[in-house]
Amino acid sequence: MTAKGALFDFSGTLFRVEPAEDWLRAALKAVGIALAPADFTRYLRELVEVGAQPGGAAPRAILPHLAQGWRERDRTAEQHHAAYLAQARQVSLPHEKLYEALYARHKEPAAWRAYPDAAEVLAQLRQGGVRIAVVSNIGWDLRPIFREHGLDQFVDAYLLSFEHSIQKPEPALFRLACAALGTAAPDTVMVGDNRQADGGAAAIGCRVHFVDHVPVTQRPNGLRPVLGLIG
Repeated sequence: MTAKGALFDFSGTLFRVEPAEDWLRAALKAVGIALAPADFTRYLRELVEVGAQPGGAAPRAILPHLAQGWRERDRTAEQHHAAYLAQARQVSLPHEKLYEALYARHKEPAAWRAYPDAAEVLAQLRQGGVRIAVVSNIGWDLRPIFREHGLDQFVDAYLLSFEHSIQKPEPALFRLACAALGTAAPDTVMVGDNRQADGGAAAIGCRVHFVDHVPVTQRPNGLRPVLGLIG
């Protein structure tokens, strides 16, 4: 069946956030703090363990009193900010301003890398007349990331959870995406890395294709199979 629309997740699908060590170095530089190598290694390990980097490793555990905020973090910008700062504050960093600097860093275009085949695949879909939407659980506007990396030209619509107070896998976000593209769900493919969140598109009749959420150097061709699903 030829698809008329394609929905893509953001993090782990089209883009991957920078390594955690680069994230911490950038935040330290932004606030003018230098750490001894041993301290850098310790803070990095502790921040990764609590999942303080948005788009990075998941927390090893969520404290009970933070669990609801973590589950619903992508419903609003305020909830997203609060949830990640709460995780980071479990680590005793050397300066208070580092917490905000770490959060701010992950929203910068320089903090993200596009997967090697992302531009090629999106361009071929567009050339084939397929309409494209980005459907993401997120607490901030990722459009500047796409513009900076040259992928915005291929995207017809952005459906971001915080702008609608709806999180994947809730069917409503996928319905909004199909409506924005003007495509019926059976004529639309959802491409993502999270089987629970992105798999929710199947509930409205979309086909679903999963990719592996791995570093960009380890997935040079992970999106190309999507082209075979469209034609």
